[in-house]
Amino acid sequence: MTGIAAPRMRGGSMPSSFQTDRLTHVELTWVEKQIEYWIRFGQDVQETILDRRRRVLFFRPGTTFAFVRWASNDFGTIISRIDIVRAITPGEAYQTLPFVRPGGDILLKIESWPKVERVLQLIDAIEALSLDPAEAAPDYWRHVHNRLSAGQDARRYSRDQHQAWLKRRRIAP
Repeated sequence: MTGIAAPRMRGGSMPSSFQTDRLTHVELTWVEKQIEYWIRFGQDVQETILDRRRRVLFFRPGTTFAFVRWASNDFGTIISRIDIVRAITPGEAYQTLPFVRPGGDILLKIESWPKVERVLQLIDAIEALSLDPAEAAPDYWRHVHNRLSAGQDARRYSRDQHQAWLKRRRIAP
């Protein structure tokens, strides 16, 4: 009698229960000073360790998270990128993104270290207000994406802007 093997993902198996199938999966890799993928903010609900260098984090629908990717070779940095993504509900439209399954609502997509560093500074500024960047208004991240993509400075997030977002979220479905 032959068994059915669990789904495999380079070097390890992935949970395949209904619970994790409804979640957004983000594969992280860490090879010091070569490939460093990490989550800057966002609350995961589960983690699966694939091997010494790779793990998968799982996010509930509606969760916003920042996914940072950096890689280098013998000649220097080859990729420097940050994506701020809202995890989607099954059946909802989404955009694909490497290492994020199935994908998500991409609120911000920035490449090149100077711009990535600027986004990280804006995240730090939100945290300095004692606010969770994952709770910031999605429109703010779109604003940051548009301004930095156009070579302009983005406005800092404010408490007033955050309060307006919380009120709008309460009354909108």
